[in-house]
Amino acid sequence: MKLIEAAKRVGVRSYSAPAIRFRVLGLGLLGVLMALVLGWQSPASALTPRHYDELKFAPLAELKIPQFERYQLANGLVVYLMEDHELPLVSGTATFRTGSRFEPTPQVGLAAMTGEAMRLGGTQTLNSDDLNQVLENRAATIETSIDTASGAASFSSLVNDTELVFSLFADVIQRPAFAPDRVDFLKGQYRGSIARRNDDPDDITRREFAKLIYGADSPYARTIEYATVEGISRQDIVSFYRSSIRPDRTILGLVGDFDTARMKALINQYFGDWQGDGQALDVTHLPPVEQAKTGLFAVQQPQLTQSYVQLGHLGGQLNGPDYPAMEVMNEVLNSFSGRLFNQVRSRQGLAYSVYGFWSPRYDYPGLFVGGGETRSDTTVAFIKAVKKELQRIRTTPISAEELTLAKDSVLNSFVFKFQGPGQILARLIRNEYYHYPADFIFQFQDQVRKITAADVLAAAHNRLKLDQLVILVVGNLADMEPALTTLQPDQPVQPIDITIPPEPKTGA
Repeated sequence: MKLIEAAKRVGVRSYSAPAIRFRVLGLGLLGVLMALVLGWQSPASALTPRHYDELKFAPLAELKIPQFERYQLANGLVVYLMEDHELPLVSGTATFRTGSRFEPTPQVGLAAMTGEAMRLGGTQTLNSDDLNQVLENRAATIETSIDTASGAASFSSLVNDTELVFSLFADVIQRPAFAPDRVDFLKGQYRGSIARRNDDPDDITRREFAKLIYGADSPYARTIEYATVEGISRQDIVSFYRSSIRPDRTILGLVGDFDTARMKALINQYFGDWQGDGQALDVTHLPPVEQAKTGLFAVQQPQLTQSYVQLGHLGGQLNGPDYPAMEVMNEVLNSFSGRLFNQVRSRQGLAYSVYGFWSPRYDYPGLFVGGGETRSDTTVAFIKAVKKELQRIRTTPISAEELTLAKDSVLNSFVFKFQGPGQILARLIRNEYYHYPADFIFQFQDQVRKITAADVLAAAHNRLKLDQLVILVVGNLADMEPALTTLQPDQPVQPIDITIPPEPKTGA
């Protein structure tokens, strides 16, 4: 009421009490806003924009491995434990010393099918549907797989469901049922994948390039066929499982919101009595690797309006002496500031995508692979342009600016390799699995810091062997102008037949 009387005294008439309160409040807010406007400097006057190369950033924090514990059970199972109480979650992995490179040649697909069937077929105590329901009700997961060089099982769980999910995880690993109907289902899926494997030109290019480098019969390149799927029985899967999934060939790692003493008790309860069954898989002798072919190859795909290109040769391993320098070379060649992107794509306009990577593996030779996608009529020009950049980096030192940028890119990328305890634990397990030192990543980091332009030149000169290239083109040969044959006039273009072998006939 006092506000109303005051308003009347200054000549305000016929206003209700709420209206007076609004007017007075509005005047107050207006005063505050005017003060802010008058006292606030515009961004242009408050801060003068600076060029990006004038910006200064604090150095990245030193990368450290969180505290963890490693120990071994009496049955040979190696265990890593790393507590992380940031979130109420627990996850784990089991890494098995196996892989498709150890499966028999007539049964390509056996390892991958075994890895999928471990989980898909349920366990001897819980069928697949019931297992799925239990996990779904608790927002938990359990997955299994076997790839070229290893096998894996993993789980994730809310902390309150840790023991239940961990017990199911142990059950899947130790007592898979390999239900016959689920094995048949998987074989049907594999047949479907074979039927569709030529639908994607990218898939064709990667698959056939690997065959040309490693050899069509190499465990690092061979493909699943109808005949190999037909040759796999449920008993074959059980036998491969028994020879592969064993405690003395397994590394178990757990990370999350748990107490280490309590987790040790659970591990002993659910894995302490686990024993291997049958003859262990021989994993001491790895398949030999030699480059199978060189030359120019083509897969005719007349329906395409662009070419898919890969070129390269056999590479090396991660523990090779030139790996740090080659990783710096990768950065010089690739990325948005790299030579291939700038020269081949931006300046010459020859590519939708372009790349060239030294891509090593842990315990067998990887690849050097370059390539990309280009219009059919620019295929030859694209290949020449990529080869020119490869030749330049192996014969001419990179600039000081390129060296600094590349080394910074490699070193700064380390923060993405240590984003969380789970990622760090996986790296520790991988190092042990492949017999690498636990601090391998830090040794590599130190080596990168010391790399010079001369080191990059020497490594590129020694490792990039342009006279041993395999060049593969997937596209419409008729639309290439000039013709693909002009690349190597003295050598013919070797065609590759990607026809899928028919399914074997079964008896009546």
